[in-house]
Amino acid sequence: MNTSRVQEGWINSEGLRLRYLAWGKTDAPPVVMLHGLRSYAHTWEPVAQALVDRYRVIALDQRGRGSSDWDPQQDYYASAYVRDLKVLVDALAMKRFVLVGHSMGGTNAFVYAGAHPQRLAGMVIEDIGPGASAGSQGAERIKYELKATPDSFASWDEARAFWRRQRPNISEAALDSRVTHSLKAHVDGRVVWRHDAVGIAAARLAATPERLVDLWPLVHGLQVPTLVLRGDDSDFLSAEVAAEMQAVNPNIRAVSILGATHYVHDDQLASFNVRLSAWLDRLNDTAWREGA
Repeated sequence: MNTSRVQEGWINSEGLRLRYLAWGKTDAPPVVMLHGLRSYAHTWEPVAQALVDRYRVIALDQRGRGSSDWDPQQDYYASAYVRDLKVLVDALAMKRFVLVGHSMGGTNAFVYAGAHPQRLAGMVIEDIGPGASAGSQGAERIKYELKATPDSFASWDEARAFWRRQRPNISEAALDSRVTHSLKAHVDGRVVWRHDAVGIAAARLAATPERLVDLWPLVHGLQVPTLVLRGDDSDFLSAEVAAEMQAVNPNIRAVSILGATHYVHDDQLASFNVRLSAWLDRLNDTAWREGA
């Protein structure tokens, strides 16, 4: 595996200080990665390591997560995340890039693509599509998990066991990452969340179907080459919806990865990286050059 060292940077968006991580050479074609609801920028590190010999990978700790500031207004909705993304893109002077998003990050990617298609050489969506956040079994599972998540743990072993129950399919390496980057030691000896668990849960549980982003108009209007990678065992994005996304827009190619649930790159990292790398390499010959 390539062991490119990570670089850390910061932006300011609407009074919030947000951290981003970057791997690879600064003059390589940029790929920006957005994590899911309770995740963090470091989740993309094993994906980035497969790309850094030829791409610049940038991952944002979206507001309320990782080392980024929590939003005191609890504005944890797509419009706010997309405003933060625009600040990142402008701060790094990225004229054209590929945008990768998992779950919530995928919704944010769709919204950004609808507003700024000229900035994108392409897009990769990990296991989200129209209706997934509102009516899927996975959406109900996530809401149940949010309600049942404890505020803290008595020990690191207890915290690790919690994440293993939540994500039974992920690899040990992915579990190590999740424990390390989603939790921290409190001064009183407890293990507590790094992210704004209360605010994020409140925003998600308050998000009625009317408040959630309707992705179908964005899917129909998508103007950039897009790869949709779904888990073959996903309870979130169905094979039928993924196929319909591909059918209604020729810019979309949908692929299912065997042995993966909603958390595709955690469950089947090697297969995810092979699919992503091959698609980016084909795109690299056309889209970035056309946008230069």
